Amino acid sequence: PPMTPVMTTSSFLAFLTYFGSGLLVLLAAVVVVALVTPHREFTLIRQGNTAAATAFAGTLVGIAIPLQAAIRHSVNLADAVLWGATAAAVQVVAYLVARAVVRGLSRQITDNVQAAGIFAAGVSIAVGLLNAAAMTP
Repeated sequence: PPMTPVMTTSSFLAFLTYFGSGLLVLLAAVVVVALVTPHREFTLIRQGNTAAATAFAGTLVGIAIPLQAAIRHSVNLADAVLWGATAAAVQVVAYLVARAVVRGLSRQITDNVQAAGIFAAGVSIAVGLLNAAAMTP
């Protein structure tokens, strides 16, 4: 018997829709995080600030992990986007809590203190993992 193709037109279109929506939620979350943080991530990263790059990479991963869970467990695109936006909001709150716990976190990142960048990245990734685990079908 002939084999059915693994990728069909409809599955490819679904991929593009979910992937594109996930990227848009990720981009929106990154913009919100950049607006919430007192330091300017993109400027600092362009200047070679490793602490800022580490913290920002952690933010990306910390948001992407629950985004993938939201897409995987969603019943439709609207559900995926809603849970993805919720995951992004949780990450923003996590950053604000980390900043409250570690006074001067933003200043330390601006000053390229590696420990601050690693801590911020760790908080983002840990919260992202918990966030993703909470999104069960």
